[in-house]
Order: sequence, then structure tokens, then C-alpha cells
Amino acid sequence: MQLPTMTMEDRNGQKGIEVGQCNNNEKSSLPNNVEPKKTFRSALPQILATSAKNILLLGYGMTLGFPTIVIPSLQPHHGNVTDLREKDTLSLTEEQISWFSSINLICVPLGCLMSGTLTQPLGRKRAMILVNVPFIVAWVMFHYASNVGMLYASLVLTGLGGGLLEAPVLTYVAEITQPHLRGMLSATSSMCVILGVFIQFLMGTMLSWRTVASINVMFPVTAVVALCFVPESPYWLIGRGRVADAEKSLCWLRGWVKPHEVQPELLQLVSSLKSHSPSNRHNVTSVSFTPSCSSWRNYTKRNFLQPYSLVAAGFFFGHFGGMTTLQTYAVSIFAQLGTPVDKYIATLYLGLVQLGGALICVILVHWTGKRPLTCVSTVGSGVCFIVVATYAYLYSSRNSYEWLPMTFLIGSAFLSHVGIRLLPWILIGEVYPSEIRGVASGASGSIGYIFGFAANKVYFYMLNSMTLPGTFWCYGAVSLVGSVFFHFFLPETEGRTLLEIQEHFEGSRNLLKKGRVSSKDPEKLGTVNPALVPDETHL
Repeated sequence: MQLPTMTMEDRNGQKGIEVGQCNNNEKSSLPNNVEPKKTFRSALPQILATSAKNILLLGYGMTLGFPTIVIPSLQPHHGNVTDLREKDTLSLTEEQISWFSSINLICVPLGCLMSGTLTQPLGRKRAMILVNVPFIVAWVMFHYASNVGMLYASLVLTGLGGGLLEAPVLTYVAEITQPHLRGMLSATSSMCVILGVFIQFLMGTMLSWRTVASINVMFPVTAVVALCFVPESPYWLIGRGRVADAEKSLCWLRGWVKPHEVQPELLQLVSSLKSHSPSNRHNVTSVSFTPSCSSWRNYTKRNFLQPYSLVAAGFFFGHFGGMTTLQTYAVSIFAQLGTPVDKYIATLYLGLVQLGGALICVILVHWTGKRPLTCVSTVGSGVCFIVVATYAYLYSSRNSYEWLPMTFLIGSAFLSHVGIRLLPWILIGEVYPSEIRGVASGASGSIGYIFGFAANKVYFYMLNSMTLPGTFWCYGAVSLVGSVFFHFFLPETEGRTLLEIQEHFEGSRNLLKKGRVSSKDPEKLGTVNPALVPDETHL
């Protein structure tokens, strides 16, 4: 099949790159001939755009940590001394508290399922701006809450908002970043959510929960302001037939350059979207690439089913490998095993190493790739849980070696966040074709939260039937099985273009055999990444 001749024009009316007739082989090789600039100036706007999006995720992380600091003040006879007024005016029964701690998570998958369908017509940027509205309303309602209904309604809003942001946030980063930066910048998403939870814990130790709620309003407001200054995804703009706007977006994202400097990449995006949108092969500039969301055929194809299965497996092994349960029930687990420090201090250490592990993942993913990090993460966390299970079976009743379970549980938290806990969130934004990326991202986030909810719900059943050692042995076994699974099925997507990744899942390219990059290219191997080194000649 041949592409029609097409000419692009820049803002000044000058002719850009002209594309003549080319066959399938030429079309497939076109992206490989476009070598993007890798300077700090070209990386800076991508970092800024990602940071604007991360403010939104920081606020979302606070919604996840907020119930933890509210519950003690709402329990009768267990109020915080700094929060006596709220304790006297509003309290919850144990049944109400159980709902208060879970309504948020129940509503997130619903928002995820709606996220893709709302993101596609609105655009990534506009969707991220609008999703701040329920967060702002929720924080105001929390501050003025006078009854249980207001608390529940606020949690529903934060849950829906958290689900709605999944598709635009994940797809935006994948679509604005260059391949050598994508993995690193995508990994900052989970790190910011973890940071938001941790900041909420710190604020809760010093301020009343109503005061914390009022302070939290400034984060979605700041996110709205920041997002107004970043461009829309060029992928989405081209998909809507707005090639001129996509050119302006690329000029901003690649270092505020001239239009002619982004013509090769713009042509690559147009060609890749055109080649995967059969209904739009005859007119790139005037016809939208946006597919009909009512068409289910796109979701029965190999290029959706395979990546969706891979992402779902990432969530499964991440949640049922024990880390979700440990994070939720850390205080009681540390109390049951015994620790040389207070169980709350041990839980604080757990939160710190989670943040540290996520930061290490962000730093290393470019240099090592995803496959090595995932292997180290799953094997390491699996071994840690097996050691703790063996200790609980042999020594827990003797009060011996109390440092051992705390050390290895904290080690499992660190190792899991180095790889497997962040892996599916990184993959979501880059493994799906553009025509289904929004809806598929929302569906992927939804299955992740469902697995997380299920992992927590079955914990007590496992504990009652297998005891704590048996439960932790099971977690260790799941992690080790996960390492084997990813060895055989996880392609190395780091440093690859979105088109190359898509071709892998379509079957025309094998990233499992080829690995990350050629060993003859030390720069691509990550030994040199000029995008991370400030270029004084450009600054």
C-alpha cells in the first residue's frame, strides 16, 4: 500500500518536508531514520510538562493518604489531642469507618473505565485540567463536613477523580517525550503519588485533618495553573487533523525550536498514525484519526490483547506479591512479628524506603532498562518475603532476632518499588496503539485497582487458613513466578519509539530477541545521555 504525496508547511508559509510514494518497508523504516536531538535544552520542556502533570498526581496521592490521618480523629475515645473540636462534633462507628477507608478505592475503577472515553474527545491537556474540579470540591467538602454523608460524598469525588486522571496522565507523558526520556519521566508518576501519601502523613502529625484539607486545595489549583502553560499532546492533535497545532506543540516540547527542526519527527508521527488508521489513509491533514469508541474490533486485536495481558500481569504480581497487603496492614504485621523499634516508627521507615525505591527506579530505568529492574525487584522481594515467613514459622514465638523481619520487610518494600510496583504504570502509556490508547489506559488502571482491592480483601482469609508464615510464603512464591513470567514475556521498551513498541505487539518486530539497543551504540546503552547534561551553548 502506498502513501499519498503530502506537503507540510510551517507557520511562515515555507514548504516543509515532502513525502512521496513509499512502500510498506520504507514506511516502517522511516522512524528509525529520524534521530531526535538529545540535549538538555530539548529535555527541559519535556521535564517541565511532566512536572506540571506530576502536581496533579501529588494531589491524588494526598487523597489516598488523607483517610489514614482522619480515622483516628473520628474514632470515639481515640481522637487526636490537636483535633478535639472535630472529634466532639463528628464521629463514626466502626462500620462507618470501614466504609470510609474503602469508598475511595471502590470508586477509582469506575473512574478509570470512563477515563479513556472522556479523554479522547477532550484531549490530554484539557482532561487533566478538568479532573482537578472534583478534587477541589472534595477538599472544600472535607473541610466543612458536618455529617457522614458529606465525608462519603467527598471520598466518592476523590475516587472518581483519581480514576478519571489515569488515561490523560499516562498517555500524555508517553506522547510528549522522546524515547530516551520516556521511561524515566513515566516513572516519576508513581513516585509523586507515593510522595503525596507521605506528605499527607507528615501534615497529619502536626495539623488537624480539617486544616490539612483546606491546605490540600492549593495543589489542584496549582496543577490547573501549571497545565495551562504546557502544550497539548502532538499525537492527539494529529489524530484530530490539527497538524499545524501539532507542529507548534513539538516546537515547544523539543526545546522551543524553529518549525523546520521538528519536521522529521512530525512527519514520522503523521506517517505512523496514518499507517495504523485505515479509514484515514487518503487525507492526513483534514480528516481526524480519532476512532469510534463504539467499535469493539480494536479491542479484539493482538495489539490490544497482548499488551493488556502484560500490564494486567504486572498489576497482579505487584499486588499479590505481598506489597499491597504489607503497605495497608503494616502496623499490625510489625506488631505481630515484633520489631526492635515502635511499630509506627517501623511503618514510617517502610514509607521512606518506598519513596526511595521509586526514586531509584526513576534514575536507573534509562540506564538499565525495564527488564533487569523487574527481575531484581521480583526476585528480591520474593526472597525477602520467604525469609520473613521462615522467621515467623521458626522464631516469632521466641522473641529472637527481632531486627530480621523488620529489615527484610523494609527490604521488600524497597525492592518492589524499584521495579514491579512501578512497571505496569510505566508500560500503560507506551504499549497501546494511539487509536485505543486512552480507553485502554483507563481499562488498565481499572484492573490494577481491582487487583489491589482483591489483594487486601483476601488477606484475612489467607491469614486464617494458612497463618502468617503460609501467607508470606505464598507472597514469595507469587513474586518468584512473576520473575519467570516477565523473563519470557516482557519486551524491553526502554529507548524504543512508540511505533517500534507497537510493531512488537503486532508481530512485525521482536523486542525480546533484540533487547534494548545495539551494543555498538554506547550512548543508547545509557553510558552517555546528553539530554541530562546542561548544554551551556544553548542555555
